[in-house]
Amino acid sequence: MLWDALLLQLGYNATLVAVGATLLGIAAGVTGTFLFLRKRALVSDAISHATLPGVGLAFIVMVLLGGEGRNLLGLLIGSAISAGIGLLCLNWLTRNTRLAEDAAIGAVLSVFFGFGIVLLTVIQSMSIGRQAGLEGFLLGSTAGMLWSDAVVIAIGGAVVLALITLLRRPMTMVAFDPEYAMAQGLPVNRIDLAMMGLVMAVTVVGLKIVGLILIVALLIIPPVTARFWTERAERVVLISGAVGGLAGYVGVAISASAPNLPTGPIIVLVSFVLFAISLLLAPGRGALAVLIRHLRFQRQVHMRQGLLALAQGQPIYESLTLRILRRAGLVRADGVATDAGKGRAAKALRDEKRWEVARADQAHEAAAQLYDGLRDIETVLTQDQIADIDRHIGGPQGIPA
Repeated sequence: MLWDALLLQLGYNATLVAVGATLLGIAAGVTGTFLFLRKRALVSDAISHATLPGVGLAFIVMVLLGGEGRNLLGLLIGSAISAGIGLLCLNWLTRNTRLAEDAAIGAVLSVFFGFGIVLLTVIQSMSIGRQAGLEGFLLGSTAGMLWSDAVVIAIGGAVVLALITLLRRPMTMVAFDPEYAMAQGLPVNRIDLAMMGLVMAVTVVGLKIVGLILIVALLIIPPVTARFWTERAERVVLISGAVGGLAGYVGVAISASAPNLPTGPIIVLVSFVLFAISLLLAPGRGALAVLIRHLRFQRQVHMRQGLLALAQGQPIYESLTLRILRRAGLVRADGVATDAGKGRAAKALRDEKRWEVARADQAHEAAAQLYDGLRDIETVLTQDQIADIDRHIGGPQGIPA
């Protein structure tokens, strides 16, 4: 069943949901990257919760006008207006009061969400509201998605991606250094509002699939995941979009293969799995890579201390140091240095003296700053510089590396 779902072989509705969720995931991942780089991730939480009153009011208005009330486009328009008002309130509070941004986010989030819950309660008391299914906008609901719904989601995601392409450079500059962007003449406040507007658009488009509560995860987890794999902003954007799209596609496939599983939460869980894999296995910043670097550093420290002890005729009491030297073939089982160990120990002691001279000589000041006790001197100084230092030290020269 899962394989059939991944190959889009489970029917028309499952295919619609998969395409819509994939496009939403790409748009959310790309948009969330700029929010993440701007260090304003919690703003998405306030915007998402601010959509709920708009959903309720749009339903009531459509019913009063004689409509069914469940038209997706009308509900999304209402949620967009409500989210826009919430965004403006948040922006006004942070700029015109002494409230910190996190306090303003808490105020907007709680007030708008509470008002939305009241409206949903009122709607449930209406005769037509009992079958409205508006609670699906909290956690998402893809059951019975129509072609028109998928088109609305696809168009919304495409428009967001097109706008991001146009605004990518100024948003990146503002995200990294707003002061520099302002000095370059960029309208930082307007760019910030545009960034929040794109987040609002993704939030509104994603209400049908993942809901207003879980859309925050789809905006934040993909860029956090992408950050483990690269240091370059443009690559973070691309990887984040790919992670979001993959989470949407695989999440829908899992949900379709097990109909009792809700689509939105499964998408979020898949994105978390991708995050956990990146956290553990990413080559540069992953936990496993950090552990390997730590163990390698630890081995280098023990190797250096052991070689210096051998060179000075001092006993080695640390069992780990002895084990590392023995594995490298530098000492025998009884702790006595081998011929190779004696050569390496002599060079280690000689390099230590060389670094002492280099640190005391202003001509080598820049190179001496790189000394950490572990770096090979040949990787920092030229052979001529080393020969010059050896003339100051005296004694045997040309000790092999």
